[in-house]
Amino acid sequence: MIPITRVEFGEDVQQKVLDVLKSGILAQGPVVAEFERLCADMASTRHAIAVNNGTTALVLALEVLNLQPGDEVITTPFTFVATLNAILETGATARFAEIGPDYNIDPDSVRNLITERTRAIVPVHLYGLTADMTALTKIAEDAGVTIVEDCAQAHFAETADGKRAGSFSLGCFSFYATKNLAAGEGGVITTDDDDLADRMRVLRNQGMRVRYQYELPGHNYRLTDLAAAVVVPQFEAIASRTEARRRNAEKLNAGLAGLPGVVLPVHRDDRKHVFHQYTIRLTKESKLNRDQLSEHLTKAEIGHGFYYPRAVYDYDCYRGHPRVVIDGSPYAEEVASSVISLPVHPFLNDAEIETITESMKLGLS
Repeated sequence: MIPITRVEFGEDVQQKVLDVLKSGILAQGPVVAEFERLCADMASTRHAIAVNNGTTALVLALEVLNLQPGDEVITTPFTFVATLNAILETGATARFAEIGPDYNIDPDSVRNLITERTRAIVPVHLYGLTADMTALTKIAEDAGVTIVEDCAQAHFAETADGKRAGSFSLGCFSFYATKNLAAGEGGVITTDDDDLADRMRVLRNQGMRVRYQYELPGHNYRLTDLAAAVVVPQFEAIASRTEARRRNAEKLNAGLAGLPGVVLPVHRDDRKHVFHQYTIRLTKESKLNRDQLSEHLTKAEIGHGFYYPRAVYDYDCYRGHPRVVIDGSPYAEEVASSVISLPVHPFLNDAEIETITESMKLGLS
């Protein structure tokens, strides 16, 4: 079986975890502080505030904007549900822009949704390719709204002007078990805003700046040293593993080029893709539809996934929700119904890549 992803931890991770266990400091402590320094360097920001997962990172980043009932947040309909759930948890109303050919939020569509009620734009750097942050930053500045980046899949990704994902106002990263950097569960918010950073640190810690001195009604969003110990050593290897992902994507592109009805991942020379996922799209010219291709790959013992099978609002619990406004995103709905992700993780070998490409050719030629 060739898995869609594979997580491997070396002796450095084992030793770091063992050191934390021996220290007796399991909750937020010095290893979390070390993790925050590494994350600030990753995003090239002054601050990184560690939290217990990527969803709470989004919630906290939106919460410090002091959203009020009726305030609107514009995001993409082609994302994991955490993006939408975080908006709803803050009491705001979600609006959905259309996506572009790179599957990221389309700036022109965002511009058309801006109203006097808009308070934030939440682009998602899908699959590891950054959104068009140059255009989105201009839109946000003109409208006087804040950008909150969903960087859950974009560790060390770079934008068109060489800026790092997470360096635009507020950046929210996930360190879930299958991410390019994995803690099991974990999150971080990166920012250059001193005041927002200070407020988020207080809010994540039950509203305390010092013990039993409560300044705000807060949360327990703290990350543990134990979780941080799993991810900290991985920063040493992330550059080489990211390059391995890029090389694997190039090999997959070469092997799948020319297959009828297959749209390969969008390649952008002006942005550095980190290939959290390698995702193709099937068109009407494809010999197999997505379900049929999935069955074919399953028989060939090739892991794959649908990221994501439907537009995020296209579920009963969101359709009809009073704070979910569906303006219509037909291209996003079409894409969501036709994408499938193949293994691209850094531990693939050439024989496995050849097996993947040959199996795809067998099914689709």
